[in-house]
Amino acid sequence: MLISNLPVRSLRLFAYSQAPRRAALGLAAAAAVSLAGLTGCASVKPQQPSLSNATTSLTAQTSRAYHGRFAVQYVDQNGQQRNAYGNFDWQEAGDTVTLQLRNPLGQTLAIVTSSPAAASLELPNRQPLTADNVSTLMQNALGFALPVEGLRYWLQPSAAPSSRAKTENDPQDPSHLKEIVQDGWTIDYLAYADAPATGLKRVNLSREEPPLDIKLVLDQ
Repeated sequence: MLISNLPVRSLRLFAYSQAPRRAALGLAAAAAVSLAGLTGCASVKPQQPSLSNATTSLTAQTSRAYHGRFAVQYVDQNGQQRNAYGNFDWQEAGDTVTLQLRNPLGQTLAIVTSSPAAASLELPNRQPLTADNVSTLMQNALGFALPVEGLRYWLQPSAAPSSRAKTENDPQDPSHLKEIVQDGWTIDYLAYADAPATGLKRVNLSREEPPLDIKLVLDQ
């Protein structure tokens, strides 16, 4: 099931504008959518945290939540460029991530749940879909797959411990990451929260094959 013609919007406009959108996402063929130290580059295998320790740390984290806006640009199976945008809520408890996507009017587009055992996806007025992993599930149901497992680390922000990565710190503030390249993704950190707040404000993710661009603005 693929997302049908969603309205093309300037992603740059999305990144900076706070004005409410009047345009909503298009309908999918079957109502599927009604729906991110040393200055410079470093190859991470250095300081690579142990997978067991990182996993334990995530599992011990009782709760982690993000709220914000997203814009996704992708190419469907027919070679057509598609765009999706709206709001998202990310809830993380132990090994389980629940991601809710909503259109600009606040209507739920999809709810994705990912855990080590399985993944599920709920679409409006349809029975939940299940699969062994969240990437397969989202690709088959929505036409694109968000890198949920990677985002668990990239939103912290840090490289995932399970594979090699190249990182670059911000030359003006070496305590902040500027870029991570990992698992075929380039994660660009564009803005951090102003003190005394902490965490990310804006992050872009891109992948060449298959083409996929994701822009996230975190509101908390």
